[in-house]
This record gives sequence, C-alpha cells and structure tokens, in this order.
Amino acid sequence: MTSTRLSVFPLPGALLFPGLFLPLHIFEPRYRALVSDAMARDRRIGMIQPRTGGGEADRPALYDVGCVGRIAEVEALDDGRYNLVLEGASLFRVLRELDVATQFRQVEAELVPATEDETLPLAHRSALELESRRFADAHGFQVDWDAVGRLDDESLVNGIAQIAPFDVAAKQALLEAADLQTRADLAMQLMQFFGRHDGEERVTLQ
Repeated sequence: MTSTRLSVFPLPGALLFPGLFLPLHIFEPRYRALVSDAMARDRRIGMIQPRTGGGEADRPALYDVGCVGRIAEVEALDDGRYNLVLEGASLFRVLRELDVATQFRQVEAELVPATEDETLPLAHRSALELESRRFADAHGFQVDWDAVGRLDDESLVNGIAQIAPFDVAAKQALLEAADLQTRADLAMQLMQFFGRHDGEERVTLQ
C-alpha cells in the first residue's frame, strides 16, 4: 500500500464509511481553512475520531483508523462558514502525524483496500433488521423500513454503525471491525445494550 498525505478533521462520534454520506457544518476557523485548502486541491478530508484522555486539550491524540471523505456538496456561507456533504471514499490508517504550519492537522496515511461484495447470511440479515426495529422503537426513531429493506447488506450495516448514538470507542470498534459480519455482530450487541438500558448507560470498549 502506498502512503498519502491527508488533512484530518478530528470529530468525536462522527463516523464515515466508504460509499456513505456525512453532512457537516464547518464553523471553526481552522476547519474553515481546511475546507478552503481541500477545495483548492483534491476535495479530500480525512475524518477521524480523537481519543479521550490523550494529547493536549486542543490537540488530542487520534485513533489509528479513519475514513477519507470527498467533498460531494459544498455551500459557502457569507460569514465564512460551510455546509458540506462528504462522500466516504476509503478507510485509512495513520502512519504518523506531520509537523505542519497549517492551522489544521495533517497525517501521512495508507489507504485500506476495499473489500468487495461482502454479504451476510440470510438469517443474520433478518436478525440485524429485527434488532434495528427494536432499537428504533426503544428510542422513538422514525425509520422508513421499506427503504431499509432495499439496502444491500454493506449499506445497512455501515449505515447503522455511522448513525447510531453509540459512544466514541464503540463507534471506533465498528469502524475497525475486520469484516462485515464482525461489524454486524458488534452493531447488534450495541443495539441490544442501548435498547435495554434506554441510553442511560454508555458502552465502553477499550
């Protein structure tokens, strides 16, 4: 795998997967600078979660794995803020953080090759959909289940991982899962926990 230079946006709880979309409202000056730079170059932003309890307050330690997002839509507001939609392009693994003069952080990273056409056994898919319905009902979420039923397995599993209200470490574990079935199993475990506890407790994964 070849390495690449990425400007990164550390954002707790924000997960992006290849092929999925993530809307963002950019208001901090350093990330407005990041967007301006990305638009002038390759439209890429590396979405990555910061670790809790590591590094400095304004420069926390980063997890090792994130996702490259390509700016698919951008709205530049009059006061310098941006509304963006990122499209996930590829997972990446941080090799090292670069010493740069920019306001925003940059890393040297290797892109993780995509695994093509992963599917779940039919019984596994059915169990995941059932657990998703229970979880949505427990939290009062409104879901178009007909549309969910039309999703392919990868879009369903990754969509749950991206939007479900799990904690930072749980979301990172979903991102780093070795394969689709492992990610689906973990998503079901997390939904069962949060469904039972109605969100009053947090799942903590080390």
